[in-house]
Amino acid sequence: MTIYVGNLSYRASEADLKEVFADYGEVKRVVLPTDRETGRLRGFAFVEMSEDAQEDAAITELDGAEWMGRQLRVNKAKPREESQRSSWGKKQDY
Repeated sequence: MTIYVGNLSYRASEADLKEVFADYGEVKRVVLPTDRETGRLRGFAFVEMSEDAQEDAAITELDGAEWMGRQLRVNKAKPREESQRSSWGKKQDY
């Protein structure tokens, strides 16, 4: 499972997120997406932890918590859906 962390401060770093989530267990990976054109953080992140129980505890405790002046949205990440753009140019079977 992967955790989605939304409404992040644009000042948040990977190290900051690892520190916060480490209170709930071992953090395997943190991803902070950036805008392709500006390189600026997009205000959300994905966090993976070593055990589902740790992720569940982090979601329960951190969803709605205030951090760096923002109220976090923390929940299970939804699988990425294939967008219309990614199917552009592909042969369609009708």
